[in-house]
Amino acid sequence: MVATLCSLKLPLLLHKPQHTYSKLPNPPNRITSKSSSCPQNIFTKTLHHLKSASLPLTTLALPFFFDTKDALAIDGEFGILEGRTLSLIHPIVMGGLFFYTLYAGYLGWQWRRVRTIQNEINELKKQVKPTPVTPEGTPVEAASSPVEVKIQQLTEERKELLKGSYRDRHFNAGSILLGFGVFEAIGGGVNTWFRTGKLFPGPHLFAGAAITALWAAAAALVPSMQKGSETARNLHIALNAVNVLLFIWQIPTGFDIVLKVLEFTKWP
Repeated sequence: MVATLCSLKLPLLLHKPQHTYSKLPNPPNRITSKSSSCPQNIFTKTLHHLKSASLPLTTLALPFFFDTKDALAIDGEFGILEGRTLSLIHPIVMGGLFFYTLYAGYLGWQWRRVRTIQNEINELKKQVKPTPVTPEGTPVEAASSPVEVKIQQLTEERKELLKGSYRDRHFNAGSILLGFGVFEAIGGGVNTWFRTGKLFPGPHLFAGAAITALWAAAAALVPSMQKGSETARNLHIALNAVNVLLFIWQIPTGFDIVLKVLEFTKWP
């Protein structure tokens, strides 16, 4: 289009060089021949080529004048990316992560039990009365006290808990939950954009963003927890408790979205 407009104005420029040359005196001893018109011939040929090229140049320029909104059109533009198959991956994965969150919480609670049970044993040991002895220094045999029985039970329980390797299992479960959770939380929003061309601010979106942030915050406390900070451990538990509550609250709104996906999408 630009090339076409410019080519229309070029003939006007053709007369300016002739008018200019007419005012200039001929240099002495200059040979006048057909070759003196060579610059004019060259310019004329160039103009002819530009006119012939105006249509192809215009054709190349046309895409830049189209409405850019067409590039974001949906209704099948993204193919399987906006189909029902990929749209159902998000609710299925997040449903699995909900139960996996409960499992990770169970592992964490068991590991906490391993740590706290030793403190109980230590406190009970303080209540044990010294074993009486004879004047000769021989310990007097007596029935075990209730406190001693409790200590024995807790000691056996702690041994069994240690066999479960709950510390490592909880750490691995938390890492998997963080990785897949953040990935799928972002993937759900991207899939919504593929299907509709926009996001929908509301309880489900905001709660999902909060859950993702809580995952990151709870994971950030791990280094302090490994150094023995009880404050970090308690905050870690509190953040994950809020996370579970938000996850439960997500279920009804997520189910409504699944129904809309089934209504407005097609396989695959």
